[in-house]
Amino acid sequence: MFLSIALILLVGMTMGWICKKIKLPALIGMLATGIILGPYVLDLLDPKILDISEELRKIALVIILTRAGLGLDVKGLKKIGRPAILMCFVPASFELAGMLLLAPRILGVTYMEAAIMGAVLAAVSPAVVVPRMVKLTEEGYGMDKAIPQLILAGASVDDVYVIVLFTTFTGLATGGSVSAIKFINIPVSIILGIAVGVGVGLLLNLFYTKCHMRDTVKVIIFLSISLLLVAAENAIPIEITFASLISIMCVGIALKQKNEPLAKRLSAKYNKLWVGAEVLLFVLVGATVDIGYVKQAGVGVILMIFAALAFRMLGVFVSLIGTKLNVKEKLFTMMAYTPKATVQAAIGGVALEMGLACGNMVLTLAVLAIIITAPLGAFAIDISYKKLLKKSEQ
Repeated sequence: MFLSIALILLVGMTMGWICKKIKLPALIGMLATGIILGPYVLDLLDPKILDISEELRKIALVIILTRAGLGLDVKGLKKIGRPAILMCFVPASFELAGMLLLAPRILGVTYMEAAIMGAVLAAVSPAVVVPRMVKLTEEGYGMDKAIPQLILAGASVDDVYVIVLFTTFTGLATGGSVSAIKFINIPVSIILGIAVGVGVGLLLNLFYTKCHMRDTVKVIIFLSISLLLVAAENAIPIEITFASLISIMCVGIALKQKNEPLAKRLSAKYNKLWVGAEVLLFVLVGATVDIGYVKQAGVGVILMIFAALAFRMLGVFVSLIGTKLNVKEKLFTMMAYTPKATVQAAIGGVALEMGLACGNMVLTLAVLAIIITAPLGAFAIDISYKKLLKKSEQ
């Protein structure tokens, strides 16, 4: 296993660096590393590390959501108003609707399988979007109308919304029956998740204030509590529970609201933690890709990805109706909201591990979505922002 970990980190980071040099997202190189080192090509990875890949991906997902919570500007979100709220769920809902409408016809899957595939596909990627929106903020492009903040805020919550839907759909698929209580659990779990997260965040802030310790120790405590929340959700035996992933994000939001300087320091620590987690996440996802199945299902899945993206861009356009954005600014926002990567890597293989019949196709969809949309979205943002957005005079 030690050799496998060394190969994952060293080769993954090297391939990521090469991709950056040729103006591609680093995650493409990491994904390619997993495919090459994985059991379907060179078979150089220890099966033991592949057996725990689900748990490792879950940890990476926890880190993603914590970073999103610690970095989310609630005041900015309120200032932007209605469009920011709509961007949190309307584009993803349009994309999911597109999958439900077209996937059964194009791919021959059931509506439940189409819903699972749509939930995997519908999340936008913080790994691609966030660094570029930060760059736009620093250079002053789109700042007069808060376009980078709009995209950042929407993307942060969009991921949580999609993950809750995915958890619900996979639960329905494995339960064998559809009951009203499971649908009632969706809004209830979100509300309870917010309440639990805010409560834990306030208590954690009080603890940090009373007990002086290094920021590194605070991060370890924060991460441990986040993992305990995930374990607690899984351990609750009743149907009505709380959404632990939303709770984790809300812990970060509460901390930032009560103690912004501390939140910034913890966020910087989590950014360093993400360096290694990102490599593990994307390499392990690549390692689960069956190249033969990708070739077999490629054409239909690729067609479905582009069709779903069209629905997503329509959802962004609907969210921006009534705003002061002109046609060019709306076009940029629509393109910037298309890259897929982080969440697809984290949950793309879950359906396969759960033994669902659509598992292979879901994983193929997730991987192809990353390969296609991450570089295209990154290129679209990098090439177009100076042409489509106005630079702030201040």
